[in-house]
Amino acid sequence: MKIATIVGARPNFIKLAPVSKEIRERDIDEVIVHTGQHYNYEMDRIFFDQMGIAAPDYHLGIGSGSHAFQTGEMLKKIEEILQKEEPDAVIVFGDTNSTLAGGLAAAKLHIKCAHVEAGLRSFDKRMPEEINRVLVDHCSDLLLCPTQTAVDNLKREGIVENVHLTGDVMVDAQKDCERIAQSESHIIESLGLEIGDYYLATVHRASNTDDPQNLRAIAQALLELDDVVFPCHPRAEKCLREFGLWEDVSRKIRVIKPVGYLDMLV
Repeated sequence: MKIATIVGARPNFIKLAPVSKEIRERDIDEVIVHTGQHYNYEMDRIFFDQMGIAAPDYHLGIGSGSHAFQTGEMLKKIEEILQKEEPDAVIVFGDTNSTLAGGLAAAKLHIKCAHVEAGLRSFDKRMPEEINRVLVDHCSDLLLCPTQTAVDNLKREGIVENVHLTGDVMVDAQKDCERIAQSESHIIESLGLEIGDYYLATVHRASNTDDPQNLRAIAQALLELDDVVFPCHPRAEKCLREFGLWEDVSRKIRVIKPVGYLDMLV
């Protein structure tokens, strides 16, 4: 049996880690396809290195772009790989553009598709991720839900067949990595921090970063706190600079590069 796993962004990598481990322990042939949606070391390779994920068999190098550009380019290239590899099934994770492209490519080629983290809803269709979730769930053959609420969400949308309450693979990933983080992560020492004496902030949703009013409100709230550590997503930095907020934020807040999953666990 051969399974193609499609990933491309940090949340996908974290979910992939425990699933890929189980696939390989069962001697199932796995082909990892990395779309390149996240592509610098802090956003990409560090997760494979730290979480012990095998190197991708294919790296599509899509990079940045509009949602339509990313999804379209991914769809074309994933289709070519699936036609070449002829997997028995495809697994997609979460709600990214890589998830949608992988699900659509599998559906168009009549390859069975399993969606890990199916059924989650924000009920806000202004979020690109919400569109991705709904579309992938409706074109997948096997829906693997982390919670009963997710199962109920699918039922309300008329999806009741091949729906399974599996639990959350993010919990599996956390349990696997907490032990590793205790010995491998040194970020607390390198930043000179004391556990419990600082705030940790992440800002990356487009609805927060791309809206000047929302981002300004978030920045103001952070500026009112002392000892904030801010691993800054590239999108957040771009928008903070564009909206004239970068100088104040970088002066008052400790801005650092994005960090790996292990560093976020300690």
